[in-house]
Amino acid sequence: MARIARKKNAVFVRDDFSDVSDYDQVGRALRSLTKKGNLIRLGYGVYAKAKKSPINGAAVPVAPLPTLAKEALQRLGVETLPSRLEEAYNAGETTQVPTGRLIGVKGRVNRKLGYRGAFVSYERTT
Repeated sequence: MARIARKKNAVFVRDDFSDVSDYDQVGRALRSLTKKGNLIRLGYGVYAKAKKSPINGAAVPVAPLPTLAKEALQRLGVETLPSRLEEAYNAGETTQVPTGRLIGVKGRVNRKLGYRGAFVSYERTT
């Protein structure tokens, strides 16, 4: 937990802790931190820092889901770009604000990232 608190990143992957112990032991430690509410599992082997919600006391991520998903994809080596909807909004072609749950990526992504039923989608962009 001290190592996670020192890091400025909000997203962690299992490989960040490979020097501490083996794969299974790291998984058990991350799972116990998730149960305690210190981390939130975003996907397979991907975790985010958590804080307590002032409303109901449940664990919530420290940043919005689109921000966490983009950081996770960058940590996994996937290049992210603005989606078609973000480009249209930024160019002034539409007034509809994109939700951010559609992330433009280069190449193919086979990852499901999200929490509590809210997941991001991917759009292949060039």
